[in-house]
Amino acid sequence: MDTALERLIAAKTIAVVGLDDRQHRTAYQIAEYLQAAGYRVIPVPLQQWADEVLGEKSYRRVQDIPEPVDLVDVFVRSEQTDAVIDDAIAAKAGAIWLQQGITNNAGLARAAAAGLAIAQDRCTMVEHRAARRKRLANLD
Repeated sequence: MDTALERLIAAKTIAVVGLDDRQHRTAYQIAEYLQAAGYRVIPVPLQQWADEVLGEKSYRRVQDIPEPVDLVDVFVRSEQTDAVIDDAIAAKAGAIWLQQGITNNAGLARAAAAGLAIAQDRCTMVEHRAARRKRLANLD
């Protein structure tokens, strides 16, 4: 298991950047799944502000969240990720995860140099489900 996946499995608090209250959007559906799986999901809406999403108060930046963030799950276009990555580094998050279709090699190199576990072009929900299935299969 890679470090980013290990951090996802061990996480308690996940900041979801790009999460707002539009239920038809992928960010909402994946955040809802993660919340149902037992994670505390903290919204960081960027495009369409919502004071609260999935029963949790929203924040403008990861740095504004008043508790440690284990993983930052990113749902913005690749070209918008530099500021998000820098925010996660400043917040001393444990990991930054760019969702499927989102990449930023240079930005993730900065994050890795700052000690964050990194993942890109991967879906947290898909990876979490696969890890859970594997764990359950090993119990048999």
